[in-house]
Amino acid sequence: MIFSSLDLAPEIQQALDACGYSKMTPIQEQAIIPARRGKDLLANAQTGTGKTAAFALPILQQMHDHPKLLQPGNTRTLILTPTRELAMQLAETIQCYAQFLSLNINVLVGGVKISAQENKLKAGVDILIATPGRLLEHMAQGNINLSQVEFVVLDEADRMLDMGFITDVLAILQKTQKKRQTLLFSATMSQPVKELAHQILHRHEIISVAKQNAIADTIEHVVYPVEERRKTELFLELIEKHNWFKVLIFTSTKAQADELMSKLKPAKIKAAICHGNKSQGARRRAIADFKSDKVQVLIATEVAARGLDIQSLEYVVNYNLPYLAEDYVHRVGRTGRAGSKGHAISFVSREEERSLANIERLIGSHIKRIKVPGYEVSDRKKIVKNIGKNIRPQRANKPSRTKIN
Repeated sequence: MIFSSLDLAPEIQQALDACGYSKMTPIQEQAIIPARRGKDLLANAQTGTGKTAAFALPILQQMHDHPKLLQPGNTRTLILTPTRELAMQLAETIQCYAQFLSLNINVLVGGVKISAQENKLKAGVDILIATPGRLLEHMAQGNINLSQVEFVVLDEADRMLDMGFITDVLAILQKTQKKRQTLLFSATMSQPVKELAHQILHRHEIISVAKQNAIADTIEHVVYPVEERRKTELFLELIEKHNWFKVLIFTSTKAQADELMSKLKPAKIKAAICHGNKSQGARRRAIADFKSDKVQVLIATEVAARGLDIQSLEYVVNYNLPYLAEDYVHRVGRTGRAGSKGHAISFVSREEERSLANIERLIGSHIKRIKVPGYEVSDRKKIVKNIGKNIRPQRANKPSRTKIN
């Protein structure tokens, strides 16, 4: 199905043509028409499936069909998302779709002075994209009024539940009008997500385009067994041997990210970091430099695992496996997007073998192991077995025969 068959406003179709969009993805085929008709939706769509257009286009069309004069401090569309990076990415993408419309789009995230954001809210905002915490701060200061909100989108709803934002989200939605249209998008269809849907949606349709925790079949998965202390050494050898130019590499902690950064500098590999201790401006610059090929390697923690959309990203490396198997899906979902080929590469130490087993069980397939000469890892089962052989059962102490007078 092609976008031109939707009979969208000329300004929206012109933007889609400029973006190079012609054929719809499955989630777009199923979601755009009912959403355009005003239906509430619970949509289960994996990352990289085109879900932003699936909720943004029908909202833009409705706003175009029914123009309204905004009151100061009000907004017509509210999009809630769990992280700063995803909020910024959504704003950039939706701005492309709305580039020929007379609509303003604003972002409210932490790491930026509230006063600077407050000034932009005064005239009113057509589309407001926000993280729950920062939006609540503005609400408490009276900078934003949600009583006129017509459209609400909860993007990455499962992630917001995982991060404990549900109380904030419900508090925000209480300030919106009951007749609003609500679109809930989630990468997984867990029981908590279903319960949330029943709380906030009205006579909603359920749309699911992929099985839970599905991974694009355009991604090749491989594992390199390696001792933890030699991961950087192996990464440097592989990046040179295979000429990996644009690499997004995930660590489990900020300290690991900083340590890896310090080890890449002597090798003269241009790298940047994206994690929670960096300012919003620094993180934005790091992502922009990576997108524009100014840096070869972007080191990130889980904060960047969702919502980061980088064109033609071929390599995602798990320097450390994620604590949750589900996060593996979201990490590697940064590559292999829109039908392009991608590579998911994981460095797995002996201590991470159990996490690897959980990931394989979740995705329903065995991941190929590649053993690099010189980086052999001793087998965990053999070590445990040998330890067992060397432990001799201790004899019970014989009772003392000391004579007591």
